[in-house]
Amino acid sequence: MKSLLRRLQSRLLRRNRVRARIIGSTTRPRLTVYVSNQHIHAQIVDDSLSKTLVSSTSAVAAAPKGSLTEKAIWVGGDIAKKAKKAKITKVSLDRNGRKYHGRIKALADSARENGLEF
Repeated sequence: MKSLLRRLQSRLLRRNRVRARIIGSTTRPRLTVYVSNQHIHAQIVDDSLSKTLVSSTSAVAAAPKGSLTEKAIWVGGDIAKKAKKAKITKVSLDRNGRKYHGRIKALADSARENGLEF
């Protein structure tokens, strides 16, 4: 139980440390990623307006069935396409306290392939 609490506290500290430096603006909004046990959620946020500009999730019927990495690749492509329609090209990646590997990296690579710049 102690290791679980320590891991959660470490992630919260990393989240706060990253969030203090990454602030979404109108010229470069923040792409935030949340990974649950079954789904991946991503949204592009403008912190100066406190508004979500674009969002995508794997909890919709159009999302592929399979592993979370496959869902992350789909969500990354989907959010990049929606961002293009909203005329957003540059974003800052907010990993939400998670390491940049696995599902987060798959989502980021897919978004880059579909036209988003980090």
